Amino acid sequence: MESKKPDNVVYSDEQGYNASILPYSTSVGAPVIRVDDLISWKSRGITNVNKEFENKFNELKQQYENLMREFEWNEIVYNSKFSFEPVIGEIYHLYANEDGTNSLSLIAPNEWNKEHIGTFKLNSEKKWIHLA
Repeated sequence: MESKKPDNVVYSDEQGYNASILPYSTSVGAPVIRVDDLISWKSRGITNVNKEFENKFNELKQQYENLMREFEWNEIVYNSKFSFEPVIGEIYHLYANEDGTNSLSLIAPNEWNKEHIGTFKLNSEKKWIHLA
């Protein structure tokens, strides 16, 4: 006749009382063994990483758009008419001519009755910075 052992006693027919050699705790006061919720962890991870990628993509997209805008303004200014060598750091004004061309001038918009396209400053890298 086999004796009934209480639930909190760890016994196996092959090894006998083996609670001390098991890789997990067997006492009643031991912490509960839970299976990690990996699906939830993965889902949160994917969501966070996707947000980070989206933010980085939007940042790069904005930088690209700014670069293209700078490139377009530089093309317009460099292709305009001017009969002087621009000085780095000076402020210049771009005007539309009646013949469809553009002219670069030192004359401010309030001093001249021409269609003002924009105000620019030449930086040390010979790049035109659009000010207004």
